[in-house]
Amino acid sequence: MIISKNRFVLAALSPAILALASCGATASVDNGATVSSIHTTADAKIIGPFKVTEHGTFNEGWAGAFEPTTGRIFVTEKSGQLKFVNPETGQTGSVSGTPEVDYGGQGGFGDIAFAPDYADSKMIYLSWVEAGDGETRGAVVGRGTLACESDAACSISDLDIIWRQTPKVTGRGHYSHRIVFSPDGQHLFVASGDRQKMQPAQDTSNTLGTIVRLNLDGTPAAGNPMADKPAPTNEIWSYGHRNILGLGFDAQGRLWDVEHGPAGGDEFNLVAAGSNYGWPLVSDGNHYDGKKIPNNSTRPDLAQSAITWTPVIAPGGMIFYGGDMFSDWKGTALIAGLSSNELVHVKIDGDGASEAARYGFENRLRAVVEAPDGAIWVIEDGEGGRLLRLTPA
Repeated sequence: MIISKNRFVLAALSPAILALASCGATASVDNGATVSSIHTTADAKIIGPFKVTEHGTFNEGWAGAFEPTTGRIFVTEKSGQLKFVNPETGQTGSVSGTPEVDYGGQGGFGDIAFAPDYADSKMIYLSWVEAGDGETRGAVVGRGTLACESDAACSISDLDIIWRQTPKVTGRGHYSHRIVFSPDGQHLFVASGDRQKMQPAQDTSNTLGTIVRLNLDGTPAAGNPMADKPAPTNEIWSYGHRNILGLGFDAQGRLWDVEHGPAGGDEFNLVAAGSNYGWPLVSDGNHYDGKKIPNNSTRPDLAQSAITWTPVIAPGGMIFYGGDMFSDWKGTALIAGLSSNELVHVKIDGDGASEAARYGFENRLRAVVEAPDGAIWVIEDGEGGRLLRLTPA
């Protein structure tokens, strides 16, 4: 397990100061402290190795995905809107037929993914928060058919909920609801947060604090670790998670997640079938009131994280990069940082991982997406968050 300590994003400092800062950092990274000098050219900003161009703004953008057949990027806004941008023309548009969401706190519209057979089916998958009885709420996943009537308007029809987080509980936090398809396109994996209730993450009679593995229609997949148990236990792939906000498959077809710890202890995990990731029994962070939690290493019988971060990076979305534009990065992970305002670069080494570098941005980063041409796109968090395209500087 690698413990990554605090590093600072340093801008426009002298080489001597940078050398001192690097010596003061303690972490398994390639180059110690990360330097992200930001300056502006005629039509773009240069941030570290990136040329950065702006492509519109969104209000609380949460996730993005490129439509396979057109190359347009679709972005969810937490309050319930789905919008898109055509990178080639700059044309923007909106989508009707989106679900009613329970918006507030960390909840609202969540993830978006195009079906593996989208070119034929036109099927789109979405996650969002649904209200229940008595001030309860829970994440759901639905799928419907996307059609575009013009360059500026699309609509979703026949949107049906295919999975619900179980049970619905009070509060407005830790929904997770990231969705990703398996590399063979046969299964849907959904991150289901602990909803800030903690103990249910160790109780496999519910799906709070779990990752579930489903068929594309939302039914439990055959071969799940507890497939012989009653629903919803038969959906569970792994458990003992806190708040997963990044989920992705590496080049070897293995699933990884990145999740928020409490006060410290953000985690990067190789996710194995049937494994227990320890929350809230262990963590490399502590409770917000200062109460200690036993470290992960005290329970070698539980799954161990590849990386933990204290202080936290507050991860948003995550991708494993596979393009040619940054060819040296193939097979590595990029994580959007919220409180850190950083894009965090992680290298994989067998079953382990190490932080390679960080690139400091001006604002919180909610999501990171790879374009068909290999460009990296990030979505800033919050009101008026920008959609940014990153290409080699």
